[in-house]
Amino acid sequence: MSQSTQPEVSLAAQHLVKRYGGVTALADGRLSVGAGDVLALLGANGSGKSTLTKIVTGVVAPDAGQILLDDQPVHFPSPQAARKLGIAAVYQELSLIPDLSVAENIWLAHEPLNRGFVRQREVRERTASLLDLFDGTVSARLQPDTTIAALPPDEKQIVEILKAISLDPRVLILDEATASLDARQVTRLFDLIDRWRARGKALVFVSHRMEEIFRVATRATVLRSGQSVADVSIAGTSAEKLVGLMIEGTTASAQLRHDEIVQPDAPVRIAATNLHTRTVRGLDLTLRQGELLGLGGLQGQGQTDLLLALFGATPFSGTLTLDGQAVHFKHPRQAIRAGVAFVPGDRGAEGLLSVRSILENAQLPSWRRYGPILNLRRAREDALEIAQSLKLKMASLDAPVSSLSGGNAQKVVLGKWLLRQPQVLLLNDPTKGVDVGAKGDFYAILRDLRAAGMAIVLYSSDDEELLGLCDRVLVMRDGMISAELAGPTLTRDRLVAASMSVSGGSHD
Repeated sequence: MSQSTQPEVSLAAQHLVKRYGGVTALADGRLSVGAGDVLALLGANGSGKSTLTKIVTGVVAPDAGQILLDDQPVHFPSPQAARKLGIAAVYQELSLIPDLSVAENIWLAHEPLNRGFVRQREVRERTASLLDLFDGTVSARLQPDTTIAALPPDEKQIVEILKAISLDPRVLILDEATASLDARQVTRLFDLIDRWRARGKALVFVSHRMEEIFRVATRATVLRSGQSVADVSIAGTSAEKLVGLMIEGTTASAQLRHDEIVQPDAPVRIAATNLHTRTVRGLDLTLRQGELLGLGGLQGQGQTDLLLALFGATPFSGTLTLDGQAVHFKHPRQAIRAGVAFVPGDRGAEGLLSVRSILENAQLPSWRRYGPILNLRRAREDALEIAQSLKLKMASLDAPVSSLSGGNAQKVVLGKWLLRQPQVLLLNDPTKGVDVGAKGDFYAILRDLRAAGMAIVLYSSDDEELLGLCDRVLVMRDGMISAELAGPTLTRDRLVAASMSVSGGSHD
């Protein structure tokens, strides 16, 4: 990596717009960052941060707006195009190839060559030099020849950072890059950020840890509901003011708010004590009959792992009871037989067989119920009944599920489990990417289910859903519960503050 001061650089995004069908992910995304700046990009769940960073790095194409690099309009058809112009990014979701070595991953597609051949000695030396940046904070196993698959999560994240730094970028975007690092590694990364600033790099820093924002950032751009609403100096603001900017004027939850409150003496359906998974750390919870319990917090804090553990789809330790009986589901089949259902958020990859009909998908977990000699007529009648109750818009049960809109496809995912009449329903961000109309139908269904006594756990990346639908919300952070909100404390400012590790709330 070059040690010289780089030419002045500036990156600006102006009025960027991105839509996915009927969902507007970004309505007016704006930012500007220059040499020596560390711009913090802040916003609550669903504010558009990830979409904005992906547009300025060429991962996603905008529907409107423009990007300026050094005051000149640019277009990035791919991440490679952005990297060629000096823009690199580090994401929490790793882009590493497990079977390749550390050195091969870092230099992939831009290896130093000599007459078409990779200069292996130079690759190894330059990799060792990069690894020295984190010397004293990593184990001895982190070497140029080590296979990525052999590394723990923190060291994989460091390789991802070094992969971006190997490009010697003029603009570096760090999107939740500290999430997997320990305290020593975070401190070292911040020292490096200070060094890169002094060399004239421009940095965009996304973090859910407010203390990190105030340690490294010089300015902050705040997004709210897909729009950039403020650009402030970090020296002239406070954590409470930033949280206030993130939530100001958001009133949609009032339109969702339900009046029914689950009775405190309602039977306990699920109780978990000291639950541990790969990402969940010593979590306790109770879920009562007729309760809709929300899981909040920024994405990737252990919410999905918790749901998968309750469904028997990921190993866990700790105590789990269902209707007062100790259980330890080691496979989803056991959970399903016990009356537990799981609705994934990624319906394409996890919830549906796209080449099959609506009928086949709806009955996927239930075909055995229709006898050793298939009673197809009754299966069709049951599927049609559930489709009508969910207001499913379809040509017929025989139409391919791929012909449905996103919202209607998600209704099929829900419907296939409701056919089994579960007692506990686990929902993993079920309305993500669903249009407004279908969301309204989904909310009505959830109200009816809880009114009928079903116990529901809902993880949502949309804070408004949690505020409007849930009796209680457990805010998760780093695999633990950072706050439990209910009644008068279940407010947007408290939800955002707990997610960002800011005490209290400024708008009670």
